[in-house]
Amino acid sequence: MANHEERHHFLLVVYGLQSHINPGRVLAHRLTRLGVDGSVLVTLAVPVATYRSMFPSKQDGVGDVSMTTNGVVSYVPYSDGVDDGSMPMNADDRAHRRRASSKSLSAIIARLADRGQPATCIMCTMAFLPVIDVAREHNIPVTIYWIQPATLLAMNYHYFHGYSKLITLHANDPAHKVSLPWLGRPLQISNFPSYLIDMSGSEMTKNINESSQELFEYMDQWRPKVLVNTFDELEANVLMKMKQHLDVFTIGPMVFAIGPMVRSSMETQIHLFNHNIIDKKRYMKWLQAHPDNSVVYVSFGGLSKYTKHQMDEIVGGLKQCGRPYLLVVRQDGLEDDESHRLDNTQSHGMIVDWCDQLEVLSHLAVGCFVSHCGWNSTIEAVVSGIPIIGVPNMFDQPTNTYLVEEVWEVGVKVERNSDGVLTGTELARCIELIMGEGAKAKAIRERAKALKEIAKQAANTGGSAERNLRDFFKTIQTHDKFCMNNTMSHQ
Repeated sequence: MANHEERHHFLLVVYGLQSHINPGRVLAHRLTRLGVDGSVLVTLAVPVATYRSMFPSKQDGVGDVSMTTNGVVSYVPYSDGVDDGSMPMNADDRAHRRRASSKSLSAIIARLADRGQPATCIMCTMAFLPVIDVAREHNIPVTIYWIQPATLLAMNYHYFHGYSKLITLHANDPAHKVSLPWLGRPLQISNFPSYLIDMSGSEMTKNINESSQELFEYMDQWRPKVLVNTFDELEANVLMKMKQHLDVFTIGPMVFAIGPMVRSSMETQIHLFNHNIIDKKRYMKWLQAHPDNSVVYVSFGGLSKYTKHQMDEIVGGLKQCGRPYLLVVRQDGLEDDESHRLDNTQSHGMIVDWCDQLEVLSHLAVGCFVSHCGWNSTIEAVVSGIPIIGVPNMFDQPTNTYLVEEVWEVGVKVERNSDGVLTGTELARCIELIMGEGAKAKAIRERAKALKEIAKQAANTGGSAERNLRDFFKTIQTHDKFCMNNTMSHQ
């Protein structure tokens, strides 16, 4: 067992969203492998509401009393003062939650220290300001875990370093092109993340942008390490230039498995949405009955909402293309009245309210992925070699779709009509463009397969993801030794 001086303890703080939790868990497990004989500890801190969903038996859990472990990674809940899983309503609410989260995380750090397991580094996914507050209070180094592409990190960086007026000036002109440093080519306004061009004054946009601005101000002053869920070959040009200005370590692809679905019990994904394992057996048996590369897989993530009209168009387009399809749509993802339910007994397809996405994407029967292009979904498609039809809605999704279509050329983006609706005819056209026998379809499929092999090399033992994470760890060790020697020299 490693002694106290040799032990490193990472406190990784994540938002209570599916898109943050699973990348956080992958990083947590990979960090523990960097040490030997228990020298690296990782505690994953999640909001109270999320903790209760992950561990239903811990219903009385609050940030300063409860902890759960799987024998490798520990889990602890922190309180935002509301603990109902909701988003802040206004500036006062944001301030209240920040104070409550900071207080709760500070109590967790004190408790870990009392146990003889003091946190030596605190991490956060994206811009979580209470982590910065607590790190300053306890004099603990901070690492930013950027769970979106490096391209988006560059766009955010430049927005908060002199380009905000230029971007917002043209926010209502989707076709207008803006040139940003590091990116190599101009970007249309429509390629920017929604929160940077949202002029509606929505509370969510204010929350994201104000938090991001403070994060980048902190980064300018203290230059923390930044771990990015991408790999060098995927965004080579932007990374090469970015590393001259930020201490970036590419540690992706951060998925639980690549290729054959062999997972340990500790590395299965956590699904916050309740699901029935019987459904999994049913859709996997259904996939098994179809030829290779024949099934259209459709899923738009856990946050997307769709009207009955939009969903009818999607189902109509899937029927029109005449190919077998697996459609994932949660009933609470339908905006219309509760009496509307989709018929899951389609003649050419199957409709389910949940699936194990990585396992589905890895199935030989799947030929393309109709996706909202959240980053986790995009990366999972890349490592599975599946072409993508992008249907972006918000946040980073427009940028990810731009990368899929124009940079990597492993998919296409749908075009909505003047009312913002994806028509069935357009969806069917894109499916045929990807799964047909035309020259473009074949080229897209070949590039998807090639990118899969590159992703596998990055993720394999000894690959760039492991090497870069170890390089990051060495810098943390060097920092700790410097601080320890500096402290002793002044005693």
